Amino acid sequence: MERTAGRAVDRIKRAAAVEMQSAAGASVQTSDHTRNSEDDSSDSAPEANPAASAASPKRSGAKADRRSEERRKRARGQNNLPPEHVLAARQLFPRTWPFLPLTVFLAVLGCANVASGPPGLASSISFASAIVLLILSRYVYDLVITRAYPVQVFGLVVAVVLPLSLVGYGLTTWGSEGTLSPVYLGAAASATFAIAAIYLRRHALGIVAAQIGLYAPMFFNNNVAGGLLGFLMALTLAMILSRREMEEQARLEETRAAQERINTRAQDILWDYEQTGQGWFWETDRRSLLTYVSPPVAEALRLKPHKLVGQPLTRLFDLADTGEESERTLMFHLSARSAFSELSVRAAIVDEERWWSVSGRPLYDHFDNFIGFRGSGTDLTERKRSQEHATRLARYDSLTGLANRFTMSQSLEKILSAPQITNRSCTVFLLDLDRFKQVNDTMGHPAGDALLKQVATRLQRAVGKMGQVGRLGGDEFKVIIPGRVERDTLGDLAREIINSLSQPYTIEGQRVVIGASVGIAIAPDDGATSDEIIRNADLALYAAKDGGRGRSHFYSQELHADAEARSQMEEDLRDALAKGQLQMFYQPVVSTTTETITGFEALMRWQHPVKGWISPQRFIESAEDTGMIQQLGDWALRQACEQLASWPEEIRVAVNVSPLQFANPQLPGIVANAIAATGIHPSQLELEITESVFLQDSADTDAMFRALKNIGVRLALDDFGTGYSSLGYLKKAPFDKIKIDKSFVRGITEEDSRNAAIISSITSLAHSLGMETTAEGVETMDELDLVRMHGCSHVQGFIYERPLDAERASQRLASGLEAIAHGPRCSRAPRQKMLRKVVLDHSGHLYNGTIRNISTTGALIEGLWHVPVGTLFKLQLSQTYTVLCTTRWSEDDRMGVEFANALARDASGRIAAIEAAAPAPIRTGEMHKAG
Repeated sequence: MERTAGRAVDRIKRAAAVEMQSAAGASVQTSDHTRNSEDDSSDSAPEANPAASAASPKRSGAKADRRSEERRKRARGQNNLPPEHVLAARQLFPRTWPFLPLTVFLAVLGCANVASGPPGLASSISFASAIVLLILSRYVYDLVITRAYPVQVFGLVVAVVLPLSLVGYGLTTWGSEGTLSPVYLGAAASATFAIAAIYLRRHALGIVAAQIGLYAPMFFNNNVAGGLLGFLMALTLAMILSRREMEEQARLEETRAAQERINTRAQDILWDYEQTGQGWFWETDRRSLLTYVSPPVAEALRLKPHKLVGQPLTRLFDLADTGEESERTLMFHLSARSAFSELSVRAAIVDEERWWSVSGRPLYDHFDNFIGFRGSGTDLTERKRSQEHATRLARYDSLTGLANRFTMSQSLEKILSAPQITNRSCTVFLLDLDRFKQVNDTMGHPAGDALLKQVATRLQRAVGKMGQVGRLGGDEFKVIIPGRVERDTLGDLAREIINSLSQPYTIEGQRVVIGASVGIAIAPDDGATSDEIIRNADLALYAAKDGGRGRSHFYSQELHADAEARSQMEEDLRDALAKGQLQMFYQPVVSTTTETITGFEALMRWQHPVKGWISPQRFIESAEDTGMIQQLGDWALRQACEQLASWPEEIRVAVNVSPLQFANPQLPGIVANAIAATGIHPSQLELEITESVFLQDSADTDAMFRALKNIGVRLALDDFGTGYSSLGYLKKAPFDKIKIDKSFVRGITEEDSRNAAIISSITSLAHSLGMETTAEGVETMDELDLVRMHGCSHVQGFIYERPLDAERASQRLASGLEAIAHGPRCSRAPRQKMLRKVVLDHSGHLYNGTIRNISTTGALIEGLWHVPVGTLFKLQLSQTYTVLCTTRWSEDDRMGVEFANALARDASGRIAAIEAAAPAPIRTGEMHKAG
């Protein structure tokens, strides 16, 4: 019952809506044509109708309305004559009045029956002429209805005044003959006027004209009293009726205008809505064929609206490119005759991507029969583009176009959580660019961005279809290789990536060279979750960078021990600083001309209470990573000044200043306080600064240099030639000394080495600028001879002395300033840091070891304890290469070995034997401890 009642209510509502829509449509059409007609009449005769004049302000507002004007133009172009209802509103007399000629004929016939004699010839001609004119009045109406107002008045005279005047003339002439009683004459006139007044009931001017035409002959035909009385009565009645009729017409006109505005408001709003392109409307029949579609949609499809009528609704959309889900949804609703809302569909427009949001509901007639759909649509293109742009920003890197961290994490999670265990295999490459920061800082961020784009292109080309490439941020990239891939293939891919990214780039017309390091982790062997895989790949990347950069490294269990060791070192370093476990050592700086000690370089050393001496390179790097380098630098500065206060005034001490310290605005105050607290002369303190400080803001850098020079300290440029800065800073930076990096000293004695020429150029440049030079890392007599020959003013290295603690340095000064060189004549081959697992064979006993550094003539190996000097091993460097070596020294779990035959280098300068995959580790049961 409730359902039946609900359906009845729905049918009533639908019926009422249809009736209201039909009435509103008819009213809108009428009002449009009415305004059209009114505008036409007002153009020619502004005062044609008093009621119309009273409503002229409203019509003038309508004329100014652009939408009404456009509708009037369309109406004029479609019809030559205004519609009947428009003509009825402006006419002065009706087009036809079939009963008025009949009334005249019957009145004359009735008067003839009661008259004592027939009418005369004049009366008969008048009656016949009146009847003929009344019958022919339709032609007069057609001639004058569209003409100007004076012509219409002339038509009123011809069609109304003249026929009725003939009737009045005939009656008065008949009455003057004495054959017709005045009573019957008045009755005939009254009957004629009554019928005429009925036809002229909405035309006040016509009623007045009819009365004048009918009764005027009575006044002018020898019956002045009766004619005058009748004329006055007719005129009075006409004025009363005309006034009331004019008031009624004005009221009706105002009501009609108000109703028109109400009825057309919704249509105007919808018309504006369509024309502005914000939305459109459509309607179909029960077969889903279009019966209406908004013109803007047809224009978008490059068709005429009538061409789309009768076409399927789906003709508007490109469902093949919309998406399978939207296509099924739309077709389902159309077939199920159910309402739908905001379905995203692509418009069927060739060579243009436009999206619409479509809504619709089914329509039913009064008998609850389905008759079609009616709905609307809106343009979704910009919103969809914004959504796609937002989605792309959320899922892809805006600079390189690669997948971002979020997308790569999702991809890895999807693989690792696959339903089938066999599908959970994948490999993760983590990449870090080497030397990218220097390029970014020296050439600017735009150049860095351009470089990253080229790196992304090369990386995608190298990986190809094997996997997905993403950028994690900065210069960090990630590659996911789905499925299980052989380690050799992965190693080849890693080398291909490194070689590709290491090729020169052209940025802003300059040649740029960077490198890359790769860490590799394999799932599920190296972890079952994304966190484990990423962590282990990161450990492998750290090992690759620690092994000399430009390398790849697979994850292994041993890397956890290294990570834990780094974390423990950070904690121990904090304790060492707090407990005073750090010490300052001093390495002498010797003049090459006088061979006397002129000063020292202060070097920080750390003796761990359990682990013993810790390499400065290891804990300084940790301090830089954790931010402790600022505290360590300040402590070293105070310690050096305190020690300098107890030494002769001609001795100087050089203290290293890190880039973080140099960027600290408080550095001049810290230096000045340390000098004032110890009472030393400022020139005794020398601050060694690296080229990397020039990568910062030049204004702040210049200000810092001026502040330090105002204190009176000396400034030395450390590690000269190893950075990427321009030589232009030497023109304005107030350096007193240039320190030549040991990388130029090492190998200076080798054939075809260019290091000697570089050192000679540096010393010449320094001499021209009035600066001293110090060659670092001199260890052999050959190196000493060459740096002295090429003009270095000072030498620092093991050739004279190793770093001394404060007590031994004081004793060295007390024994005199003279320095004597002692050491080997030539240097050993340069070594390369690395972290590589190897297998050692001693008389058939196999051992696992780890190479820490290697050269063409020897290597540092750890993992075997207290190996006797002179022990022979067969060292398996790779799966395909073995070399015979001899132990030359041993300390705890470390030993130095010398190869029986020097290893060969490839075209790129790398040791060829270690380019292949490392040998497989030996199982625990096969391992033995050397005697």
